[in-house]
Amino acid sequence: MGRIIAVANQKGGVGKTTTSINLSSSLAQKGKKVLLIDSDPQGNATSGFGIDKNNLDNTIYELILGECSVQNCIIKEVIKNVSVLPANVNLAAAEIELIGIDKKEYILRNEIDYVKDNYDFIIIDCPPSLSLLTVNAMTTADTVLVPIQCEYYALEGLSQLIHTVNLVKERLNPGLDMEGVVFTMYDSRTNLSQQVVENVKVHLNQQVYNTIIPRNIRLAEAPSYGKPINIYDSKSTGAESYLKLAEEVISR
Repeated sequence: MGRIIAVANQKGGVGKTTTSINLSSSLAQKGKKVLLIDSDPQGNATSGFGIDKNNLDNTIYELILGECSVQNCIIKEVIKNVSVLPANVNLAAAEIELIGIDKKEYILRNEIDYVKDNYDFIIIDCPPSLSLLTVNAMTTADTVLVPIQCEYYALEGLSQLIHTVNLVKERLNPGLDMEGVVFTMYDSRTNLSQQVVENVKVHLNQQVYNTIIPRNIRLAEAPSYGKPINIYDSKSTGAESYLKLAEEVISR
């Protein structure tokens, strides 16, 4: 049965999509079968795998509205061992269309139930908000992985996110747990990065990954080529870091 991880943080620009793409690809490199679900209307996880998000008949939007089956939405083997459930800007309208729909928090989970046994890992890239799409991801997931940028405001949104995780656990998905925090955009030259890491460790004790993702030019370039970092530049520090993170995720 697939382990389902929602990658969430309501702050934008913290490396959520970068982590979703590259963790998926690194898990695949380790021989795991992975489904990446793009639940962000920006569709960056979709285009990050070289998929033309604007020319798709079936996306997560059509799936949520019941217009296609989950099997028809999944783009299989975009790279070896990685399939993608894509998204595009249409998804932005989903919240409005679902007003008044019964049990709307469980739509994604009910669909993913049909296919979760086909994968070792299912990674859900959440939008940068605590919206209905994020709640759907959390009701589907077993755990929530939180990327945190090594900067001063990193802790600000964290307590709010943990509160949301706890609410979803209490009311919608009793099996939901915190997977942990992964630090992104780490700059070893600055004291600030080190202070943020220490600060979060004090507040969160055990739930912090040892792997820290550095600021890395190659990592920033890879999406514009529609490739995950381990295919774009397998020797880069970004690729090595995500491979280490994948090893940690597998061993948990």
